[in-house]
Amino acid sequence: MASSNSYKLRCSIPGHEMDVRGLASAGFPDGAFVSVSRDRTGRVWVPNSSPDRGFTEMHCMSGHSNFVSCVCIIAPSETYPRGLIATGGNDNNICVFTMDQPQPLYTLQGHKNTVCTLSSGKFGTLLSGSWDTTAKVWLSEKCMMTLEGHSAAVWAVVILPEQGLMLSGSADKTIKLWKAGRCEKTFTGHEDCVRGLAVISNTEFFSCSNDTSIRRWLVTGECVQVYYSHTNYIYSLAVFPNSQDFISTGEDRTLRIWRQGECTQTIRLPAQSVWCCCILPNGDIVIGASDGIIRVFTEAEDRMASAEDLQAFEDELSKATIDPKTGDLGDIKMEDLPGREHLNEPGNRDGQTRLIKDGQKVEAYQWSVSDGRWMKIGDVVGGSNQQTSKSVMYEGKEYDYVFTIDVNEGGPSMKLPYNVSEDPWLTAHNFLQKNDLSPMFLDQVANFIIENTKGHVVGPAQPAGGDPFTGGARYIPGESNDRPGFGADPFTGGGRYIPGSGPNTSAPVGVADPFTGEGAYSSAALRQTETNIYFPKTDGVTFEQASVTQIIGKLKELNGGAPQDQKLSDEILESLEMLLMSVCEPNSSRPPPTLQQINLLWKASHWPEDIVFPVLDIMRLAVRHPLVNESLCGEAEGVQLCNHLLRLMRPEGRPANQMLALRTLCNCFTGRHGRALLMAQRETVLSHAADLATVCNKNIHIALATLVLNYAGCLHSQPDLEAKAQCLSVASRALETVQDKEAVFRLLVALGTTVASDQTAQDLARSLGVNSQISKYSSVSDPSKVAECCQLVLKELQ
Repeated sequence: MASSNSYKLRCSIPGHEMDVRGLASAGFPDGAFVSVSRDRTGRVWVPNSSPDRGFTEMHCMSGHSNFVSCVCIIAPSETYPRGLIATGGNDNNICVFTMDQPQPLYTLQGHKNTVCTLSSGKFGTLLSGSWDTTAKVWLSEKCMMTLEGHSAAVWAVVILPEQGLMLSGSADKTIKLWKAGRCEKTFTGHEDCVRGLAVISNTEFFSCSNDTSIRRWLVTGECVQVYYSHTNYIYSLAVFPNSQDFISTGEDRTLRIWRQGECTQTIRLPAQSVWCCCILPNGDIVIGASDGIIRVFTEAEDRMASAEDLQAFEDELSKATIDPKTGDLGDIKMEDLPGREHLNEPGNRDGQTRLIKDGQKVEAYQWSVSDGRWMKIGDVVGGSNQQTSKSVMYEGKEYDYVFTIDVNEGGPSMKLPYNVSEDPWLTAHNFLQKNDLSPMFLDQVANFIIENTKGHVVGPAQPAGGDPFTGGARYIPGESNDRPGFGADPFTGGGRYIPGSGPNTSAPVGVADPFTGEGAYSSAALRQTETNIYFPKTDGVTFEQASVTQIIGKLKELNGGAPQDQKLSDEILESLEMLLMSVCEPNSSRPPPTLQQINLLWKASHWPEDIVFPVLDIMRLAVRHPLVNESLCGEAEGVQLCNHLLRLMRPEGRPANQMLALRTLCNCFTGRHGRALLMAQRETVLSHAADLATVCNKNIHIALATLVLNYAGCLHSQPDLEAKAQCLSVASRALETVQDKEAVFRLLVALGTTVASDQTAQDLARSLGVNSQISKYSSVSDPSKVAECCQLVLKELQ
C-alpha cells in the first residue's frame, strides 16, 4: 500500500452534538472504534466502502445521566467473544455495554465524583480514575479494591501488561505505581496536572501533562526522556504498535506525531481543545475535539480524502480564530509583525507557526513539510495590546465576550463565550455543564459575568479580581504517609518470659497437620483429600502456646517497676492470674472467668505501652474462652476492642505489642462473636495489619499471615468478592517482603483458600500477577510443604 510518510485527512465525522471526550479502537468489527461525548452518548463507528472513505455509525449507546468522559474496550471473553465497552461519566458511574446493544449490560457505582479515565486488563479487570481522588479496580460487576493516595483528581489510569501493575496520574502532579492495591512507587517530575498515560512495554510508559511536556519513564522510577513541542496543556497519548513512536493531542489545537523521539508532524485542527486520540490497527489516527467532530488521519494514499475534501479542511482551518491568551502563539505586538512577504521564506520544521500582519488583521500560518508551503491556520483575535469594539469569533460564532478562565491548579483553562443580550445565569449554567463543573459554582460564575460586562465594553475582558472560583473547590489536598519499616525484634531475652518464643517451628512430617504444631496453634481439621491437605482451610488457626507461671512472673516484675500511679493492686494481679488459669485449664475444676475479671483485664490492657505486653498475652489466651469472647467481642464492646488493638498495631509501635495484638485478633476467630466482629471490621483490620509486613520481625509476619488465612477461611463459602479481593491484595503485598518460610506457607494457604472453587477470585488473582509472584516458591525444598502448597495454588490459577 502506498504511503506518503505524512498523515493527511481521511475523513471528518460530525457524529456528536458536543465535545468528543474519549476514543477507543474496537476489536470488533474489524477497523471499528468507539467515541464518547459530552452529549451523553457513546457511538460505535465501522469503516464503510463509500468513495468518501468514511465511517458509518453502527449503533448509539446511552445510559449516563450526564456527560460521558472516557471509554475503553474490555477484551473478549468466553461469555462476550466480541468484548465489551466501558464508559465513564459525570454522573459518577461506569456503564458497560455489549457491542450491539444501546442500553448498558450493567452499571458500576462507587465513585463519588466524575469518572474521567478507564483502562482494561486481563481476565476482565477494569481500572477507573475519578475526580474523587481515587482509582478503583473492578471485576465481574464488583469493586475489588480502591486505590487511595492521590491528593487531587485522578485524570489518567492504565494497567500494565504483566505482573499486576497499575498506574495512575493525578492533578497532584504525581504518577503512582500500584501492585495488589498498594502504592509501590510515586513518580515526580511533572510541574502540573498529569493528564494522560500510555504503555510502551512491561517496563516503560509515557505520561503527558498540563506542563506541556511528555515524559518517558521506567517502572523502576527513572525518567529517561522529556519531550517538548506542545505549547499548551497535553490531554492524550497513544503509542504505535512498534512501541516507540507515538501521538499526542492538546489544548494548543494540535495533533502531533512523534517518531524516534522527535515531533515529525504537527496537524492543526479548527477546534481549541483536541481532547482524545487513538490509533487503529491499520495505523490510521482518530482524534476527538471540542467542536464535536471526529477526524481520522491516514498516511496511506489510497485512504486519503479527495482533493476537494482536503481543500475544504484547509479552508475550515484558515477561517478559525486564535485567541493569543491561550498562550499558543506567544505575546503578539502588532507593530513588530512582518507582512505577507514573510511567507516567501520556507519554514525549518514541520508545524512551525508564523504570524503576519495583513492591514489591521493578524493571520497565523503553519509550515507543512510534506506540502512544502505555509498553510493558513486562522485569524488571531484579541491581541495582547488590543481593545477592540468588534465581536469575537469563538468556534465559528460571534460573541461580545470570550473570557478565559482558569478554574484552579490541575484543570485546563476554559472559554466562556457571552453575548450581552444573553441571560448570565443561563450562560453560567451552560458553561458549568459543558466543562463538567459542579453546579455549586453557578452563583459565582453568573456574578462574575455580570461584574465583568458592566458598561458593555465589547471585547475579550479579563477578570479584574482574578478567577471567580474559590480555589481548591474541586480538589481536597492531602498527603499520604510513607510508613518506614523497623529493625529486628528488640527483645533481649534478659527476662525468662519472651512473648512469641516457643519450640522450634520445623514442619512436622508424615500426615501431620501441615502447620507448625508443637503448641503454635490448634486445629480440628481433618485431611480433606489425598492430594490437597492444605486448602481450602476453613477452620481458624490460633496461637495456643502458654506458660502461666512465666506470664504472671513477668507481669509482677513489670508491675514492681511501674510508676506509682500505674501500679496494679495485689487484688487485680490475683484476679488476672485466676482468669489466666481458668482459660488455660478449661477442663479443670476451676470456676469459669467472671465478668469482674474480664473487666479488670480490659482496664489493665490500657497499661503504658512499654509494659503492657504480658496483659496482652493474657488477653490473647482469654479470648479463646466463649465467655470472654462474647464479653469482649460483643456488639457494644467489640468495636472498642478492635480500635484498641489497631492502635497497638500502628507501624511505629512496639513489636511485642504489634505481634500480640495480631495474635489476639487471630484467636478471636474461635468464637461466634469474635468472628462476627472481625468480619464486620474486616476492611479496617486487614488494611492496618497489612502495614506490618514492613516490620522486620518473623513472629509478626507469621501472625499477620495467620490473620489473613483466618479471614480467607471465613470468606471461602461466601460470595463477597470485594472481601476476597482484599485478602488477595494483603497476601500478595505481604509476600513482597515476608521472608520467613512459615509465614510464606500460611500466606500461600490463604491464597489457595481464597481462590479455591471461585472462578472470579481466580481471575482477579491472575490479573494481580499472583502466578508470577509465587512461582519462585514452587522449588523450595525446606520445608517441602511450601513448594507443595505453591504448586497446588498455581494449579488453581492455570
